[in-house]
Amino acid sequence: KQIREQTAFIRGYDKAIKVRIANYPEAETLMQISGVGSQVALAFICTIEDPHRFPNVRSIASYLGLRPRIDDSGEIHKELHITKAGDGDMRRLLVNSAQYILGPMGPDSDLRRWGIKLIERGGSAPRKKAVIAVARKLAVVLLSLWKSGAAYDPLRRAKLLDVARSPQIGERFVDLGTGEGEDHQGRLGRELERAVEQLE
Repeated sequence: KQIREQTAFIRGYDKAIKVRIANYPEAETLMQISGVGSQVALAFICTIEDPHRFPNVRSIASYLGLRPRIDDSGEIHKELHITKAGDGDMRRLLVNSAQYILGPMGPDSDLRRWGIKLIERGGSAPRKKAVIAVARKLAVVLLSLWKSGAAYDPLRRAKLLDVARSPQIGERFVDLGTGEGEDHQGRLGRELERAVEQLE
């Protein structure tokens, strides 16, 4: 009986989300990312409300408390635990999405590849730190997609790297850094597109 009641409650909750998310067409844009379902998309939209109040998309990470504190006293410069500012429920949902992205069921993507590299570096609690880092980057990607309304390519960075590493393009594009957000990605994409056009 208890299981039936819980199942009925979950179904009713899922139905309520589906009804409400119909009022937010931008949710479909966010749900292009594997690991971001209707609950995460709806929560992100309702938490942020207006994506354009974040001119710099990377500031969303600080807003949601996903940036680490910095101990910068004297000669010490050390990253501490994340600030946990902002909406805790939204932060937990992003962390859950990041765990899925890095888990055995997570499909291949730039986010997954980047997170796995962080884990492989080792250090103290590498997986936990990688999950937080992926959650942080996921928030930036979600905000970028929302603002642009663009189609999401899960392997966009990998494709840009392939192009950048080709002998025809040259070494000047090999070091892409770890920039986040629409400004960095847009500039990089335009540079690569111009270089590719010159080859055609």
